[in-house]
This record gives sequence, structure tokens and C-alpha cells, in this order.
Amino acid sequence: MKRFLTCICIILSLALLAGCKSNAPETSSATPTEAPDISASDSPTETAAPEQFVFTDKNMPRIDGSTATIPLGEAVISVILGKPREECSVNFTGTNNAYFRLIDGECDILFVYEPPADALEYIARENAEIDMAPIGRDALVFLVNTNNPVKSLTTAQLQDIYTGKTTNWSQVGGADTDIKAFQRNATSGSQTLMEKLVMPGKTFAEPPADYIIGGMEGLVEAVAAYNNSDYALGYNVYFYVSQMKNDERIQLLEVDGVAPTNQSIAAGDYPFVNDFYVVIRKDEPEASPARVMYDWIQSRSGQALVDHEGYVAIQQ
Repeated sequence: MKRFLTCICIILSLALLAGCKSNAPETSSATPTEAPDISASDSPTETAAPEQFVFTDKNMPRIDGSTATIPLGEAVISVILGKPREECSVNFTGTNNAYFRLIDGECDILFVYEPPADALEYIARENAEIDMAPIGRDALVFLVNTNNPVKSLTTAQLQDIYTGKTTNWSQVGGADTDIKAFQRNATSGSQTLMEKLVMPGKTFAEPPADYIIGGMEGLVEAVAAYNNSDYALGYNVYFYVSQMKNDERIQLLEVDGVAPTNQSIAAGDYPFVNDFYVVIRKDEPEASPARVMYDWIQSRSGQALVDHEGYVAIQQ
């Protein structure tokens, strides 16, 4: 019944969105195709595109984004073009690079986390403007090796660790050994969230060079398997570590007594919740494929897809 209702919502929402696009080119009109039977194990492969617009391989917007939104990008292409999921791979270049590419005209639309300072500076320097709208919620989470007895930390304890005030696990209820506190690189989406949500106004302790990790997968691997990894600590975004890189060698910490879950993130109970976005250039024409997609992913139909893919949708 839930799957049936989801499909009905997709059809109705697409129809409503299409009605708002009455100024789209007449040559682009089409009727909806059959909606999919959405289940937890199978991504949708056929659904209606907005009634007043037909997406094709030729007019499909060039999509880029963050590593953690790769599954969403693939699902959107699958749904809009009615193709099997395995034919809809995307090459997302990461949060910072994606914003640069959008401003430079190398892509048309982003599914992305908020821009790092480097990207914001570039947008301002190029006198560019963007439209961005929240389409889902994620969270910054902290991970340790499963052999670490520490299961929970407070915000204050995390701040003390990353400013260098706390250096030994025994100071937070763990073993008498040094904390190997990994950080992300400065232009990563995870680092932007860390600076915004956990460390505002605070200065990070200078880590050893090999404690700064460039990729999301590398961070998980460092905590899971780095030399003496039982005493490692790192951070990443919830969707990536829970859905894309679900490594049985790591565990997610509670923060301030709250475990990160879809439910605690949706309710805002987990302390480090943040939105992710759909982004286009502000001068994108009203009836362009990129703007049609921008509007669609915010609709009930688009939000049903966000939820289906395991993200926390804005519309609950």
C-alpha cells in the first residue's frame, strides 16, 4: 500500500508541477508515462516527466554535485529518462569543484552540500549569482573503530579534541592512549559542515599531514584500518557512511546522547543537522531543462524520490 501511495503522489505531483510550467515550449509537451512500483530494493526506472516538458538524452541537464549525492543524481536520471538505473551513472566532482564548474558553465545543475568558503569567494569574484533550494537533510557524524569502547561524546568534548585541549581517550571515558583525530581537507563539504556546526569561532589543532584526508572514502578507511585505528576519530556525512560506505569496522557515535538516524535527523534532535541543495545559475531561463529539473526535485514527486533513495527529504 505504501508503495502504491508513493507512486500516486509522484504522478499527482508531476502533474501539478507541469501545470505551473504552462509557458514551456509547445513542442515539448507530452503525457505522463507509467509510474514505477517503488520498493526499498529497486530504484524507480520509469516515471512521468513533467507534462509540459520532455527530457531526452540530448536536452538532459549536465549534473554535478557532492560525493554523497551520487545516488540521487543517478535516480533522477533514471526517473526522468525512464532508463534502468545501471545505465544512469554520474561523474560528480565533489562539493567545491561542482560549484566552480557551475559558474564556469561546465555543468547546469547541482545536487550538492553548501558551498565551502573557496567556492563562495569564486562566485563573488566572478560576479555570479545562483539559485539554491534545500531538497534534503543530512548530518555531520563522528565515527570510531568498533574496537573503541567510547560510544558517545558531547559537543564540548568534540570541540576540546579538535582544538587540541583533549588528546587522550582516557579524558573522555576511553583507554589510556592518544586520540588520532582525523580531519577533512579544507574545501570538502564535510569540513565546511565541521567548521559551521561544531567549531564556529574555534581554531583547529594542527594535525600531522597524514591526518588530513582528501576523500570521504579515505576518511572511513582511515578510521577502519589505519595503523592503530582502534584509537582513531573522524567525521563524515551521515548518508555516505550509512548508505554508501557502510563499513562494519566503524561505528557512529552518539552526540549529546542522541544517535544519528533518519528519524533523529528529520526531527532535528541530533545536534549537527544541515540541509543539502539543488543549485542552478540565477540566469537559467525559466523553461530550460535545468530549471524544470530544479523545480521538479522540490515538488512532492521529487521529494518522494529523495526519500526513496534513503535521504531525509525536506517534505516529510
